Amino acid sequence: MKYILALSLCVNTLLLFHPVHAKAADALEKMDDTASEIVFKLTPSYYQSSDGNNAVDVNLRAKKGDQTAWLGEYQDKSGYRQLRVGYESNLDLGLTRWDWSAQLASGGFVGGSLSAEIGGDTFGILGIGRTNLREYFNLNFDPNDAITFGIGSRAISKTELSLFQVRDDRLSTQQRVTHFVWRFKPVDGQRITVDSSYKSGLAGDAVFIHGYGLSVTYDYGQFFGRLARDQYANFTETDLTRISLGLRF
Repeated sequence: MKYILALSLCVNTLLLFHPVHAKAADALEKMDDTASEIVFKLTPSYYQSSDGNNAVDVNLRAKKGDQTAWLGEYQDKSGYRQLRVGYESNLDLGLTRWDWSAQLASGGFVGGSLSAEIGGDTFGILGIGRTNLREYFNLNFDPNDAITFGIGSRAISKTELSLFQVRDDRLSTQQRVTHFVWRFKPVDGQRITVDSSYKSGLAGDAVFIHGYGLSVTYDYGQFFGRLARDQYANFTETDLTRISLGLRF
Protein backbone atom coordinates (compact mmCIF):
# COMPACT_ATOMS: atom_id res chain seq x y z
CA MET A 1 0.00 0.00 0.00
CA LYS A 2 2.82 2.45 0.86
CA TYR A 3 4.26 2.00 -2.65
CA ILE A 4 0.91 2.82 -4.23
CA LEU A 5 0.47 5.95 -2.08
CA ALA A 6 3.96 7.21 -2.87
CA LEU A 7 3.59 6.67 -6.60
CA SER A 8 0.13 8.19 -6.64
CA LEU A 9 1.45 11.32 -4.92
CA CYS A 10 4.24 11.67 -7.47
CA VAL A 11 1.95 11.17 -10.46
CA ASN A 12 -0.65 13.65 -9.20
CA THR A 13 2.01 16.28 -8.47
CA LEU A 14 3.52 15.97 -11.94
CA LEU A 15 0.13 16.03 -13.64
CA LEU A 16 -0.73 19.21 -11.77
CA PHE A 17 2.07 21.01 -13.61
CA HIS A 18 1.75 19.28 -16.98
CA PRO A 19 -1.29 17.11 -17.81
CA VAL A 20 -0.22 15.94 -21.30
CA HIS A 21 1.26 12.44 -21.72
CA ALA A 22 3.33 11.05 -24.58
CA LYS A 23 1.59 8.47 -26.70
CA ALA A 24 2.47 4.94 -25.60
CA ALA A 25 3.48 3.81 -29.10
CA ASP A 26 6.17 6.51 -29.22
CA ALA A 27 7.40 6.02 -25.65
CA LEU A 28 10.85 4.62 -26.39
CA GLU A 29 11.65 7.26 -28.99
CA LYS A 30 10.33 10.02 -26.74
CA MET A 31 12.69 8.92 -23.98
CA ASP A 32 15.64 9.36 -26.34
CA ASP A 33 14.62 12.67 -27.88
CA THR A 34 13.92 16.12 -26.46
CA ALA A 35 10.16 15.68 -26.39
CA SER A 36 7.86 18.53 -25.31
CA GLU A 37 5.55 16.18 -23.41
CA ILE A 38 6.09 14.38 -20.13
CA VAL A 39 6.94 10.69 -20.37
CA PHE A 40 6.61 8.60 -17.20
CA LYS A 41 8.64 5.49 -16.53
CA LEU A 42 7.52 3.09 -13.80
CA THR A 43 10.02 0.40 -12.74
CA PRO A 44 9.26 -2.16 -10.01
CA SER A 45 12.27 -4.41 -9.24
CA TYR A 46 12.92 -7.52 -7.18
CA TYR A 47 16.36 -8.24 -5.69
CA GLN A 48 17.12 -11.85 -4.81
CA SER A 49 20.07 -11.92 -2.42
CA SER A 50 22.47 -14.79 -1.75
CA ASP A 51 22.16 -14.13 2.01
CA GLY A 52 18.36 -14.34 1.93
CA ASN A 53 17.78 -10.64 2.58
CA ASN A 54 15.65 -10.16 -0.55
CA ALA A 55 14.34 -6.73 -1.42
CA VAL A 56 11.91 -4.79 -3.60
CA ASP A 57 12.19 -1.35 -5.15
CA VAL A 58 9.66 0.83 -6.95
CA ASN A 59 10.83 3.81 -8.97
CA LEU A 60 8.82 6.41 -10.93
CA ARG A 61 10.60 8.78 -13.30
CA ALA A 62 9.13 11.70 -15.24
CA LYS A 63 10.99 13.12 -18.24
CA LYS A 64 10.19 16.30 -20.12
CA GLY A 65 12.71 17.29 -22.75
CA ASP A 66 16.13 17.31 -21.11
CA GLN A 67 14.75 17.38 -17.55
CA THR A 68 14.08 14.27 -15.44
CA ALA A 69 12.73 13.86 -11.90
CA TRP A 70 12.23 10.65 -9.95
CA LEU A 71 10.77 9.23 -6.75
CA GLY A 72 11.56 5.78 -5.39
CA GLU A 73 11.38 3.48 -2.40
CA TYR A 74 13.59 0.52 -1.49
CA GLN A 75 12.83 -2.03 1.24
CA ASP A 76 14.51 -5.31 2.13
CA LYS A 77 13.41 -8.33 4.13
CA SER A 78 15.27 -7.20 7.27
CA GLY A 79 13.10 -4.07 7.42
CA TYR A 80 15.58 -1.52 6.05
CA ARG A 81 13.70 1.08 4.03
CA GLN A 82 14.83 4.13 2.12
CA LEU A 83 12.88 6.76 0.19
CA ARG A 84 14.64 8.85 -2.43
CA VAL A 85 13.96 11.76 -4.77
CA GLY A 86 16.19 13.06 -7.52
CA TYR A 87 16.60 15.38 -10.47
CA GLU A 88 18.69 15.20 -13.65
CA SER A 89 19.34 17.68 -16.44
CA ASN A 90 21.07 17.32 -19.83
CA LEU A 91 22.71 20.01 -21.94
CA ASP A 92 23.80 19.40 -25.55
CA LEU A 93 26.40 21.87 -26.82
CA GLY A 94 27.27 19.98 -29.98
CA LEU A 95 30.76 18.60 -29.41
CA THR A 96 30.14 18.36 -25.65
CA ARG A 97 27.09 16.90 -23.93
CA TRP A 98 26.68 17.50 -20.20
CA ASP A 99 24.62 15.68 -17.60
CA TRP A 100 24.24 16.60 -13.95
CA SER A 101 22.09 15.08 -11.22
CA ALA A 102 21.21 15.52 -7.55
CA GLN A 103 19.58 13.06 -5.15
CA LEU A 104 18.18 13.10 -1.61
CA ALA A 105 17.26 10.01 0.42
CA SER A 106 15.79 9.34 3.85
CA GLY A 107 18.43 9.04 6.54
CA GLY A 108 20.02 12.32 5.50
CA PHE A 109 21.75 11.18 2.30
CA VAL A 110 22.69 13.84 -0.26
CA GLY A 111 24.51 13.09 -3.50
CA GLY A 112 25.25 14.53 -6.90
CA SER A 113 27.16 13.90 -10.11
CA LEU A 114 28.44 15.69 -13.19
CA SER A 115 29.42 13.91 -16.40
CA ALA A 116 30.25 14.80 -19.98
CA GLU A 117 30.65 13.28 -23.44
CA ILE A 118 33.30 15.05 -25.50
CA GLY A 119 33.37 14.52 -29.26
CA GLY A 120 31.12 13.52 -32.14
CA ASP A 121 30.22 9.99 -33.19
CA THR A 122 33.27 8.82 -31.24
CA PHE A 123 33.61 10.53 -27.88
CA GLY A 124 35.39 10.60 -24.55
CA ILE A 125 33.54 10.06 -21.26
CA LEU A 126 34.36 11.98 -18.06
CA GLY A 127 32.47 12.22 -14.78
CA ILE A 128 32.63 12.81 -11.04
CA GLY A 129 30.26 11.94 -8.18
CA ARG A 130 30.13 13.12 -4.58
CA THR A 131 27.96 12.38 -1.52
CA ASN A 132 27.84 13.40 2.14
CA LEU A 133 28.76 9.78 3.06
CA ARG A 134 25.49 9.09 4.86
CA GLU A 135 23.95 5.59 4.70
CA TYR A 136 22.54 4.76 1.27
CA PHE A 137 21.66 1.57 -0.61
CA ASN A 138 23.30 2.08 -3.97
CA LEU A 139 21.13 0.64 -6.75
CA ASN A 140 23.72 0.91 -9.53
CA PHE A 141 26.47 -0.87 -7.51
CA ASP A 142 29.21 1.54 -8.64
CA PRO A 143 31.12 3.68 -6.12
CA ASN A 144 29.28 6.97 -5.58
CA ASP A 145 32.29 9.05 -4.56
CA ALA A 146 34.27 8.39 -7.70
CA ILE A 147 35.57 9.58 -11.03
CA THR A 148 34.53 8.08 -14.36
CA PHE A 149 36.50 7.99 -17.59
CA GLY A 150 36.17 6.07 -20.84
CA ILE A 151 35.33 6.14 -24.54
CA GLY A 152 32.23 5.55 -26.63
CA SER A 153 31.00 5.47 -30.21
CA ARG A 154 27.79 5.80 -32.22
CA ALA A 155 29.58 5.43 -35.56
CA ILE A 156 27.89 2.10 -36.30
CA SER A 157 24.29 2.34 -37.48
CA LYS A 158 21.68 1.62 -34.78
CA THR A 159 24.47 0.82 -32.31
CA GLU A 160 26.11 2.56 -29.37
CA LEU A 161 29.22 1.16 -27.67
CA SER A 162 30.94 2.44 -24.54
CA LEU A 163 33.83 1.31 -22.36
CA PHE A 164 34.38 3.15 -19.09
CA GLN A 165 35.61 2.74 -15.54
CA VAL A 166 34.12 4.10 -12.30
CA ARG A 167 36.93 4.49 -9.74
CA ASP A 168 36.79 5.52 -6.07
CA ASP A 169 38.95 8.63 -5.63
CA ARG A 170 37.92 9.65 -2.11
CA LEU A 171 37.74 6.78 0.39
CA SER A 172 40.93 4.84 -0.43
CA THR A 173 38.99 1.61 -1.07
CA GLN A 174 40.69 0.84 -4.40
CA GLN A 175 37.18 0.08 -5.69
CA ARG A 176 36.95 0.06 -9.48
CA VAL A 177 34.15 -1.07 -11.77
CA THR A 178 34.80 -1.37 -15.51
CA HIS A 179 31.77 -1.47 -17.83
CA PHE A 180 31.39 -2.44 -21.45
CA VAL A 181 27.93 -1.43 -22.69
CA TRP A 182 26.32 -2.37 -26.02
CA ARG A 183 23.05 -0.76 -27.10
CA PHE A 184 21.33 -1.84 -30.30
CA LYS A 185 18.05 -0.79 -31.95
CA PRO A 186 17.04 -3.54 -34.39
CA VAL A 187 13.90 -1.64 -35.45
CA ASP A 188 12.02 1.46 -34.35
CA GLY A 189 10.47 1.01 -30.91
CA GLN A 190 12.82 -1.78 -29.82
CA ARG A 191 16.18 -1.70 -28.07
CA ILE A 192 18.58 -4.24 -26.57
CA THR A 193 21.08 -3.14 -23.93
CA VAL A 194 23.84 -5.38 -22.56
CA ASP A 195 26.03 -4.09 -19.72
CA SER A 196 28.91 -6.36 -18.71
CA SER A 197 31.17 -5.33 -15.82
CA TYR A 198 34.21 -6.34 -13.81
CA LYS A 199 34.88 -5.03 -10.31
CA SER A 200 37.78 -5.12 -7.87
CA GLY A 201 38.59 -3.42 -4.58
CA LEU A 202 38.25 -3.56 -0.83
CA ALA A 203 34.97 -4.76 0.69
CA GLY A 204 33.61 -3.47 4.01
CA ASP A 205 35.75 -5.93 5.99
CA ALA A 206 38.93 -4.75 4.20
CA VAL A 207 39.10 -7.97 2.15
CA PHE A 208 40.12 -7.48 -1.47
CA ILE A 209 37.48 -8.91 -3.80
CA HIS A 210 36.88 -9.13 -7.53
CA GLY A 211 33.77 -10.19 -9.39
CA TYR A 212 31.62 -9.84 -12.47
CA GLY A 213 28.24 -8.46 -13.42
CA LEU A 214 25.91 -8.77 -16.39
CA SER A 215 22.68 -6.90 -17.13
CA VAL A 216 20.41 -7.44 -20.16
CA THR A 217 17.53 -5.08 -20.91
CA TYR A 218 14.96 -5.37 -23.69
CA ASP A 219 12.69 -2.45 -24.61
CA TYR A 220 9.59 -3.03 -26.71
CA GLY A 221 7.48 0.07 -27.25
CA GLN A 222 6.38 1.31 -23.85
CA PHE A 223 7.35 -1.94 -22.10
CA PHE A 224 10.74 -3.14 -20.94
CA GLY A 225 12.30 -5.91 -18.86
CA ARG A 226 15.71 -6.33 -17.25
CA LEU A 227 17.57 -9.32 -15.82
CA ALA A 228 20.88 -8.76 -14.05
CA ARG A 229 23.38 -10.65 -11.94
CA ASP A 230 26.00 -8.96 -9.74
CA GLN A 231 28.73 -10.64 -7.75
CA TYR A 232 29.77 -8.83 -4.54
CA ALA A 233 27.04 -6.24 -5.01
CA ASN A 234 28.05 -2.88 -3.55
CA PHE A 235 31.38 -4.50 -2.60
CA THR A 236 29.81 -6.77 0.00
CA GLU A 237 29.88 -10.57 0.29
CA THR A 238 26.40 -10.68 -1.23
CA ASP A 239 25.54 -11.71 -4.79
CA LEU A 240 22.33 -10.27 -6.22
CA THR A 241 19.96 -11.24 -9.02
CA ARG A 242 17.77 -8.34 -10.15
CA ILE A 243 14.52 -8.62 -12.07
CA SER A 244 12.81 -5.46 -13.34
CA LEU A 245 9.66 -5.01 -15.40
CA GLY A 246 8.59 -1.57 -16.48
CA LEU A 247 6.20 0.65 -18.36
CA ARG A 248 6.47 4.03 -20.07
CA PHE A 249 3.30 6.05 -20.41
